[in-house]
Amino acid sequence: MATLSMPLQQKAFSVRSYSSAKHKIATSTLQDLHFPTQIRCSSTRDCSKGVECLPLFKEIRNVACGILAVWAVTAVSPVIAANQRLPPLSTEPNRCERAFVGNTIGQANGVYDKPLDLRFCDYTNEKTNLKGKSLAAALMSDAKFDGADMSEVVMSKAYAVGASFKGTDFSNAVLDRVNFEKANLQGAVFKNTVLSGSTFNDAQLQDVDFEDTIIGYIDLQKLCVNKTIGEEGRANLGCR
Repeated sequence: MATLSMPLQQKAFSVRSYSSAKHKIATSTLQDLHFPTQIRCSSTRDCSKGVECLPLFKEIRNVACGILAVWAVTAVSPVIAANQRLPPLSTEPNRCERAFVGNTIGQANGVYDKPLDLRFCDYTNEKTNLKGKSLAAALMSDAKFDGADMSEVVMSKAYAVGASFKGTDFSNAVLDRVNFEKANLQGAVFKNTVLSGSTFNDAQLQDVDFEDTIIGYIDLQKLCVNKTIGEEGRANLGCR
């Protein structure tokens, strides 16, 4: 059992890895995901005395737990490379409708019994059937999701190269390790959205809302290189 701990005034924030079961990360954004790690913030003494009860200490504790949560999301595996060979386009007659059911297994690990192939499908202005679905490891290249409500979706490790998400609402979604290379994301909403590990090479990011976006520092530096991000978006991200 490996343990990573951050001691602060008799308190500890730890990440423990287990191989026997899947555990939930207890945060509002990630509460429906399963990861092979568990994050726990624990106290070793009574809060009736000492600095543990101070608001500043509690704020530091919450920030540390948030950092560890992002680490747990990004420490599994990278996104699919743009030049990686993809499987042949599915000939299943109702393959596009499978998005309305989603990937019912795997979630963050992107495990599936057969590929969720949504390539070239058109979900323009879909406001009901995609919300909250698990589209982990979905093949989405050249598909259209313009104006769709994709809030609270799980798209971990999805391959969305060249897809169109103009005006798509990704609020409270988990989009870690997604390949958005050359995707059109103009006007998309990433409010309180997990973007850690995702790539946006040559993506169009004009007028994107990045308010309260959750993203790792290295990923942020790469994202800020994109010159299509407007001033407001850069301010929300903290680009320098």
